[in-house]
Amino acid sequence: MDLDDPTPPATPSPQEIKTALYARCACFPADTIFSQDDLLDLGIIPKNDLNNLLQCTKKLTQEGLFKLLSREGRAVWRVVKKEDAQKYKTLSADEALVYSLIESASREGIWSRILRSKSGLHMTIMTRCLKALEGKSYIKQIKTVKFPQRKTYMLAGLQPSEDVTGGPFYTDGVLDDEFVHQMAKWAERYIVGRSWYQRSPSDPRYQHQAAKTSSTHHQPAAKQKLEAKRNFALERSSSISNKHKELLPFPPGYMGYPTIPEITKAINGSGLSAVVMKEVEMKQLLDILVWDGRVEKNRLTGGYKAVKQAALAVLSGKARTDEEGGGVDETEGRIEGESALTEAPCGKCPVLGFCEEEGPVNARTCEYFAEWLEI
Repeated sequence: MDLDDPTPPATPSPQEIKTALYARCACFPADTIFSQDDLLDLGIIPKNDLNNLLQCTKKLTQEGLFKLLSREGRAVWRVVKKEDAQKYKTLSADEALVYSLIESASREGIWSRILRSKSGLHMTIMTRCLKALEGKSYIKQIKTVKFPQRKTYMLAGLQPSEDVTGGPFYTDGVLDDEFVHQMAKWAERYIVGRSWYQRSPSDPRYQHQAAKTSSTHHQPAAKQKLEAKRNFALERSSSISNKHKELLPFPPGYMGYPTIPEITKAINGSGLSAVVMKEVEMKQLLDILVWDGRVEKNRLTGGYKAVKQAALAVLSGKARTDEEGGGVDETEGRIEGESALTEAPCGKCPVLGFCEEEGPVNARTCEYFAEWLEI
């Protein structure tokens, strides 16, 4: 081309402007909304002529490539894919109206009663339109968790939102009890592992305790009798501990109680399920464990700690839920003869009958308290 040629460039035709405008808008994300100023800022319309712009948007809307919307009383447009626009050409006016209303509901879906109210169509006509759209696989009927009896419709190519399906805990609108149980069980076991120190009978503390009671032949007969009773209680406790590891609390200020992000990351990395859990969903599981008295939340650290009796049940493999998947039987997994009272020395003292003020065994000189307070 001759650079000295003063002939101005040819003005693009309306068809070329319309095609260029649509191509430029199609480059943006599918849910982008364009105002009049947004379209002018694209630099497609010659001299930003408003009349030219209105002619292009009108033509694109008629062809189904633009969808006219209203935002705060102003006209805006959204781009429609060419394949979606092609669908409208195969629909009748009533079917196109019903389809557009379902399309606007996006992933939330729309109830048939609301659909009828917005469309203003007779029930018979709307039913015929829905059947025709379903027959062409343009729409589908879904079941919502909140209102399972309602007929709700959405576009066939969309996946319902979690508000509609209930998230990973629901399958086809029905609560998956087994999935909830398995995920909660795994989370509880993970919390137990970071809530208590497990001491086995081979721990040096046990051996030290046994050594203290092995030299009774150098003691007076009365004290030997007391020690014999004490040894019997220790042997019984040792036999129980062989079946159940002793759980000891961590010291004050312990910061290792797992938080929701940590538990969520751990369960997603465990391979337990192909479903990727979110933190908000994990909180729902943990709330169930809290309500059932299985774990408690540490308000200082935000972490979760397993309740001791529930932890014993988990470690013994006897934790279970009732037939309806409700509360947990907290009596199972509990060490025989153990209760909240017996965790204190007086509750399981083998010589409690001899304990009295100024007696051979008394609260002032009690060695069991010293051993108990060592932890």
